[in-house]
Amino acid sequence: MSRWKIFSLRVKAIARKEFIQLRRDRRMLFIAFMAPIIQLTLFGYAATLDVKSVPVVVCDMDKSMQSRAVVNDLTASGYFFIQQDVPSIADVRKSIDDNKAMVGIIMPEGLERNINAGRKAHLQILIDGSNAIYATMVRSYLERIITNRALELSNEQMSKKGLSPPAPLSVQPRVWYNPTLKSRDFMVPGVFALVLMIISTVLTAMAIVKEKERGTIEQLIVTPIKPVELIAGKLLPFAMISVIDIVLVTLVAVFWFKIPLHGSFVLLFLLAALFMLTTLGLGLFISTISKTQQQAMMISMLLIMPIILLSGVMSPIENMPVGVQYFTFLIPLRYFIVIVRSIFMKGAGMSILWPDALALAVFGIVFFLLSAGRFQKRIG
Repeated sequence: MSRWKIFSLRVKAIARKEFIQLRRDRRMLFIAFMAPIIQLTLFGYAATLDVKSVPVVVCDMDKSMQSRAVVNDLTASGYFFIQQDVPSIADVRKSIDDNKAMVGIIMPEGLERNINAGRKAHLQILIDGSNAIYATMVRSYLERIITNRALELSNEQMSKKGLSPPAPLSVQPRVWYNPTLKSRDFMVPGVFALVLMIISTVLTAMAIVKEKERGTIEQLIVTPIKPVELIAGKLLPFAMISVIDIVLVTLVAVFWFKIPLHGSFVLLFLLAALFMLTTLGLGLFISTISKTQQQAMMISMLLIMPIILLSGVMSPIENMPVGVQYFTFLIPLRYFIVIVRSIFMKGAGMSILWPDALALAVFGIVFFLLSAGRFQKRIG
């Protein structure tokens, strides 16, 4: 019998044993197939940066037509709603301090009088900056609404004086790839990558450590099965589960969240499978340094959190310190995030993605071989 046939028979035997264990362990099956769907659904709804229904408190000391017009512009935009009208500036600050409002607008007495006289009219806007990203977006929306109101007032003043208002500079911006600027279209592909990484890494680490806890891995070691055959047999079921998860998560993103998949599903599937090399290798590495499932879970979270933060899925890598930016080149998830978002949003092909795919392949092979080598030393 050839060596390859012996190898394949032994791997099939280990994989069959693993499948039987998975079938009996309903909790593991739930984690393997339902957890990715639940996670993507929850993150898909929660991970959005769209400005909507921002609570505003107003202190209108002018009580004029112009001050009411500003309030009407805010409510008509659909992004803001007036939580409360308060009589003093102190009440505005208190409302923001008590988390009753995120924005406070103070319109001083004489606002309309200054506008009618052609003088500069000032109003004050206070924004809760505890959530810096959201506050920045709220500020940009407010500035756009106030700027439009100021432009209308300027045109009215010119018309009253019998002068033709100056022709404004015509700007017609066109947004590519995400014309509606929905943050969900940007965030869900990133969450797609996170879910695949977390599930495949944790499942692999937990399953192998479980063998250690039960003492069954020693029984396998004394058999004629070689370490490489044991590794292949143990990882094969989880590789197949990861493949199924890729399909499930893609279906949820496309059909539930209506995220347009502009690129090739086949290319997405193949590159996601390539990314699984790194996650399976990471899970294998965690299993070599863990003695219990609790340790494996804690180490998984300890490694996964920095990987997420440095991958660029939540915040742009360009905004990080220069030294940290260089360090992110060692994070495989960074490359897969670019791949997933480019395929989903831009319809990019291999001619564009090949540098990221090559980096992913190198990281995957090296990481897997190192982890497998350490695993062999641990059980050899």
